[in-house]
Amino acid sequence: MVRGLHHVTALAGDPQCNLEFYTRFLSLRFIKRTVNFDDPGTYHFYFGDTVGTPGNIVTFFPWPHAPAGRRGTGQSPALSLAIPKNAINAWIGRAKSANLDFDGPATRFGQDFITLHDPADLPVELIASEPESDDTKIARIHSASLCVANAEPTLRFLIDILNAQRIGEESGRTRLDLGASPVDVISMPTLERGKLSAGMIHHIAWRVTDEKVQAEWRAKLVNSGARVTRVIDRQYFRSIYFREPGGILFEIATDGPGFLIDESIDDLGSTLKLPPWLESIRPSIENRLPKVTWP
Repeated sequence: MVRGLHHVTALAGDPQCNLEFYTRFLSLRFIKRTVNFDDPGTYHFYFGDTVGTPGNIVTFFPWPHAPAGRRGTGQSPALSLAIPKNAINAWIGRAKSANLDFDGPATRFGQDFITLHDPADLPVELIASEPESDDTKIARIHSASLCVANAEPTLRFLIDILNAQRIGEESGRTRLDLGASPVDVISMPTLERGKLSAGMIHHIAWRVTDEKVQAEWRAKLVNSGARVTRVIDRQYFRSIYFREPGGILFEIATDGPGFLIDESIDDLGSTLKLPPWLESIRPSIENRLPKVTWP
């Protein structure tokens, strides 16, 4: 079965600003510095917990000169992260100290949250959902939200094909549970179709234990009529991609082999790591990448 969220990938603008916001302000660990394997002239940054546990991973493709985008349907509208239930005031204080604007606190499905924006204007929700703790740090990805023009096909797909369970409805959102991760489907029939660019989520990845389970899911998706990619080697996991009926790109990624296959736990994120098939052009890649001051 799908075991919940694996990671969320978004498009950023300036790589330096992206790096500093997610490590310094949000205090996530920078766990891998690599490139977009499909576009090696672009960085791929991974942030997460100490080792990059599936369900804790947020990744970015920084595009310094990205064209203007347009928010709308066929997109995930926000990055939702879980914090302890008693941590809202601490994060409000932290935002004020950093002179960051935020909205809230508000409440959704009984959980308080605030919304702020990263340097590329991606909405970031900090949702007080974890057990109370003296440590106010981000615990994991909280949930995924899907903004679609017509909710019914997306809901049927999530329930009938991906085995999600309906939890409830609130303020135009239908909440499902998919492998212990909440998924909110938001119907916005009058909203324009989105146009992807910096500050927007590129895709949402769901986790499975291994390649055998992934192959079973691929067969099920193909039999349902979904257009699914071949299995793609992402070095730290194996991936397949497809779109749900509302147009949002989904991925099913394996839990392994993980981020320690080419760096020790103490060295994660310290050097540019390339897959074997790109090593022969490393000098060219390094020359094309923007200059960044690393943490």
